[in-house]
Amino acid sequence: CILTLPPYQRKGYGSFLIAMSYEISRREGKVGTPERPLSDLGQVSYRSFWCREVLQVLHAHKGSISVKDISGATGFQERDIASALQSLNLLKYWKGQHIISATPKIIEEHMRSFDSKRQIAVNQGWFNTQWQPPTFAPPPKPMRGGANRQ
Repeated sequence: CILTLPPYQRKGYGSFLIAMSYEISRREGKVGTPERPLSDLGQVSYRSFWCREVLQVLHAHKGSISVKDISGATGFQERDIASALQSLNLLKYWKGQHIISATPKIIEEHMRSFDSKRQIAVNQGWFNTQWQPPTFAPPPKPMRGGANRQ
């Protein structure tokens, strides 16, 4: 659960926390997604984040990339990517399947709309190259016998 208190909203902190959670998931080798259902404000925040990140990947690949490959690059679930693409009107249904329909010009136009928004970037230096996701031991097995034994 991500919470940004009212005096700190619209300053990029929520987006920063979302980015951190996805970065940790990526480093764990997992595809991430927020806990559902999302609040109205959560839906707006996540969709904005997904759109900005998906546009960056599309821009790097000149619009020629699959949803599955975007998922691998971003760590987002495919349904979250589809949601972002639909909100940007870049996902089309053609010959029985969904395709990404984006020219470099359209991608750049969409990216300009995100340029003016505040964003705090995740500094990759924060993650030591030696950092490994924690591993947890299985819980101990219950003991048999003792005072409650019959």
